[in-house]
Amino acid sequence: MKGIVFAGDRRVDILSFPDPTPGPGEVVLEIKASGMCGSDLKFYRTPGGAKSLGFKMQDGPIIAGHEPCGVVVAIGPGVPEKQAWIGMRAMQHHYRGCGACAHCSTGWMQLCIDGVAEVYGVTGHGAHAQYMKCPARTLVPLPEELSFKTGAAISCGTGTAWGALQRLELRGDHSIAIFGQGPVGLSATQLAVAMGARVIALDTSPERLARATEFGADTVINPLETPDPVATIRDLTHGLGAHLSLDASSSPQARAQAVRCVRTWGKACFVGEGEGVTLDVSNDLLRRQVTLIGSWTFSTVGQADCARFVADRKIDVDHLFTHEWALDHAVEAYRLFDTQSTGKGVIYPA
Repeated sequence: MKGIVFAGDRRVDILSFPDPTPGPGEVVLEIKASGMCGSDLKFYRTPGGAKSLGFKMQDGPIIAGHEPCGVVVAIGPGVPEKQAWIGMRAMQHHYRGCGACAHCSTGWMQLCIDGVAEVYGVTGHGAHAQYMKCPARTLVPLPEELSFKTGAAISCGTGTAWGALQRLELRGDHSIAIFGQGPVGLSATQLAVAMGARVIALDTSPERLARATEFGADTVINPLETPDPVATIRDLTHGLGAHLSLDASSSPQARAQAVRCVRTWGKACFVGEGEGVTLDVSNDLLRRQVTLIGSWTFSTVGQADCARFVADRKIDVDHLFTHEWALDHAVEAYRLFDTQSTGKGVIYPA
């Protein structure tokens, strides 16, 4: 089979790999849709790729893609016989931990006490290929009502937005300011609107703000055209500030604004990876009783809950995607995705 590899320094290679064979407790997914995630860009851009960023890699090139969705086509020995595996439509939770610690046993394998053994698509073979091997316990069933590309989005970007909104305890009577309207931020906008909240969406891209409006944002703000976004958010919320905020941009300035734009007793959540932030602890946090939350992806339970919510509310997650690519067009796909001016992309490996 062919697989996409991030060689670093904005280079993509398409290489040949043997078809995987499942070992004990493992399954093989035939990948029907593999999402393109903004967090992959650091591996795509960095000279030397993931290894140069300190990740402990398997030997040899690693197949990219950590938003897997497909159908089970093979199972290894020892896979629990609790269900009919072959033909199962499934998403994959793209981490492997020890499977037994306090975190792994509750579906938070990325928080494994022994350390994450595998990040699929980064340190172990991912979903940008026709087939992918993984432990059966990392699969999350895909509801029949949902498309494979919706499942791919929930496998990271949309699931990450869901996890953050759950951490924030968003309610329908809340206002929320969402900084960054890339795939994760736009997913947060879409989900928050479905939950009944008032969404204030911020981004420096007019195209992305237009999409946020399509997805139901009540108000959009371009910080490049607005002298003081925090003051604007306060004006929109009767001088109090938003109940909640979420930063999906990774911008240090946006992160600080996300904290400062919430009202007294408000909550701010960071989901964007990388960079940093400078805050006045007393005035930005303590003296306003503000809660600052870090949210890293989601559990297998949260992934299943997100999929069920999307299916039950008939949320058009497919609308997140603006580009669909065959595997052989990966070079062009990532060159465009690197501009961070488009919506979400998906790779169809078959």
